[in-house]
Amino acid sequence: MTSFDASPHPHVWRAVLALAVVFVMLATTGWTALRDHRGPTDLEASVAAWEHGRIDGHRLPRATSAPGRLARFFASLTEAQRTRLVHRYPLAVGNMNGAPVTLRYQANRLALDAARAAERRRTHDHRLSPAGQREAGRRVHRYASLLGADRHILAFDPAGPGRVAEVLGDLDHAERVSVVVPGVDTALLTFQRTGRKYTAPAGMAEALYAAEREASPGTRTAVIAWADYTTPNGVGMEAATAARAERGAVRLDALVRALPGRSAVSLFCHSYGSVVCGLAAGGLPARVTDIAVAGSPGMRAANVSRLRTSARVWAMRDADDWIGEVPYLEVGGLGHGADPMSAAFGARTVSAGGAKGHGGYFVPGTESLRNLAGIGVGAYRTVACAEAGDTCREDMSGTAA
Repeated sequence: MTSFDASPHPHVWRAVLALAVVFVMLATTGWTALRDHRGPTDLEASVAAWEHGRIDGHRLPRATSAPGRLARFFASLTEAQRTRLVHRYPLAVGNMNGAPVTLRYQANRLALDAARAAERRRTHDHRLSPAGQREAGRRVHRYASLLGADRHILAFDPAGPGRVAEVLGDLDHAERVSVVVPGVDTALLTFQRTGRKYTAPAGMAEALYAAEREASPGTRTAVIAWADYTTPNGVGMEAATAARAERGAVRLDALVRALPGRSAVSLFCHSYGSVVCGLAAGGLPARVTDIAVAGSPGMRAANVSRLRTSARVWAMRDADDWIGEVPYLEVGGLGHGADPMSAAFGARTVSAGGAKGHGGYFVPGTESLRNLAGIGVGAYRTVACAEAGDTCREDMSGTAA
């Protein structure tokens, strides 16, 4: 169970914000300095090797080139050349926005297999503490699961807590693409769970994919469980600030811009993930038609117009979700702004019926999940509003049946 699945008393959250104020004051006056001393990660090493690499005597394009440039590069290669690059630089290719989706899947299988072998060795490394060996064992099992024949891993980075993104459905030919953006305490080891399955990104995406197919069987859909940003660790100072959300927003924008085809894209942002989506909103391409937030602590904006997006903005919150008790404010970089459920914010508020607390929005059989699925496939007439009547569906042109 993650920290955000728990139900901290409101005064605890207020105390966290107060402590965060002190922390920021100390940091800005020179009393506190944070440093990140580390060597290059495996992903960074793979990208660096790519930058100096060649294929049949020709220089490779920069790994950070625009997705269109990289797509054209890979399209110009033979299948044998693409295969060579995947085997030489699996982590680089597996995380490269613009590389063909199926090639990224292949590269990430190789990277996962190598990471599993490395962690298996660590389980017998007597230089590690027993806790370290146990964590290595947990990673071995997680990598084995992600290597399942039915898994399609779009991004993978084993460094630190780890990042991962998984695709359900045919991303290359989808008419509608949904991206699940999770909140705090999301990492490789919490990407999926056996207990409380639908509070983890993999379970959320699985439930949403099934619900979308039920809502519109004739629509080709794909869902991405996107845990490809470093989230805050628990409900603390990191969760009260936007530092990690700002970096996540950059990564989310890069993902959307690299998606194949011209399909409409919907973002489903849970908890702190809605801060990421709020910060990304203004720069996202027009193919993002809908942004839905569930259990949001705020989107770093005073109202929908401040998000500067053409996408429809939806919000839901269960009556028993403890996050409704947090202070909806933003002072000196602390807190995440106005309540997306408030009338003044201007979002289309929809029913979260059946959600039961902060972690239940994607549970199968709930009205909250049916509403999210309706948004995902563009079946807006099926969406149940939070208020009486059809207020959340007002002023909508081209509403699907």
